[in-house]
Amino acid sequence: MKLIIQIPCYNEEATLPKTLADLPEAIPGIDVIETLVIDDGSTDRTSSLARELGVNHVIRFPRNRGLAVAFAGGLNACLNAGADIIVNTDGDHQYQGSSIPNLVEPIVRGEADMVVGDRQVETIPHFSWLKKVLQKLGTRVVRWTSGTNVQDATSGFRAISRQAAAQLVVFSSYTYTLETIIQAGKRGLVVASVPVETNPKLRESRLIRSVFSYVLRSSVTILRIFMMYEALRVFSLISLMPALAGVVLFVRYAFFYAAGQGSGHIQSVVVASVLLLLAFQILLLGLLADLIAKNRRLSEEIHYRIRESQPVKASHAGDS
Repeated sequence: MKLIIQIPCYNEEATLPKTLADLPEAIPGIDVIETLVIDDGSTDRTSSLARELGVNHVIRFPRNRGLAVAFAGGLNACLNAGADIIVNTDGDHQYQGSSIPNLVEPIVRGEADMVVGDRQVETIPHFSWLKKVLQKLGTRVVRWTSGTNVQDATSGFRAISRQAAAQLVVFSSYTYTLETIIQAGKRGLVVASVPVETNPKLRESRLIRSVFSYVLRSSVTILRIFMMYEALRVFSLISLMPALAGVVLFVRYAFFYAAGQGSGHIQSVVVASVLLLLAFQILLLGLLADLIAKNRRLSEEIHYRIRESQPVKASHAGDS
């Protein structure tokens, strides 16, 4: 069984040596361990340093395209290189390499398709109380949306089976963490969590510039992915509000009509009609969105079949 550890990097010249040195050289159940560095348009020596340090595969983007694009590009490269399991870790040495055997174990045993490392955020000293609260809240939302029992949804430290990786399609250019869990859950993949260890912070996060911005962009991602898979449910719930209001107004008019005062409450009928028409139009939008979502899932299935049918490329140290 072949494991490839992929490391998305952006200007990680200072931390990449520590990250690579910390990776395990042998793991029970794994026959081959290789490394892949995705250089997301770095302006330092990240790529050349990776080659000097013996990284098996190096991909370099000519400009910075974002963490999610780098992650997705890494998955494609790992699949092409014949990976049976892919581990994603960060180039800033946030995660301890000694936790990787725990990450891959449920996949090796055939018990999970994706394993997300649980950082146990409440124990991380450099996380503010607000960040800890938001991390837990976000994880609960993702659990509810995806139907999984993931414990740390924003953790990028994860192991993915070949079959699961081939089914994941990252649409966001910002972050992949929430989107891939929701996709996995909606596609019926088994997502597990295992406790992992983290290292002291070496630099500030380049992804989270501000808590408000991160929460806003993550919320949009969750809503967009949820609507992709549950469009009819979302629009049906939205249509209930004007529909119920319209019914209440009709009942109100019927009450006054029965009391012989119907002529003075015609406006209730007019407003109720408008609200019910609005509810019907929202429901029609939901049906249309549901058809689009089904078409997208068919496209994802085609994409998965194409990925699986592609021949595995021979491994070459220092690919680019």
